[in-house]
Amino acid sequence: MTSPQSSSGDAGIMAGVKGCCPRCGEGRLFAGFIDLAPRCEVCGLDYSFADSGDGPAVFIMLIAGAIVVGTALIIDANYEPPLWLLGAIFLPLTVFVSLGLLRPLKGWLIASQYRHKAEQGQLER
Repeated sequence: MTSPQSSSGDAGIMAGVKGCCPRCGEGRLFAGFIDLAPRCEVCGLDYSFADSGDGPAVFIMLIAGAIVVGTALIIDANYEPPLWLLGAIFLPLTVFVSLGLLRPLKGWLIASQYRHKAEQGQLER
């Protein structure tokens, strides 16, 4: 049985994947395609804490690369199509898979930062 805290945290993570505010789940997280809004228009959560950095790009390179290259290798091994046909199919597929994963993964990382109260590291003096 899950505790109420963990289920609300999971809802916040799913809200981030959907591009919604990780606190209320209703406001928009993004102002543009991947540009963050300054704050939630519903609950007022300030998104200045959010810094996903290169995390989404790294995950996307690994996931999209595995999907696209794996599929291309399987098709090449089974059907031996011409190289131009592989390029015509898999270059646009790479773009679509990458762009399709970018926003949900960025929202997931930002929602995870909010849930776990991640902060900039500081040196103790």
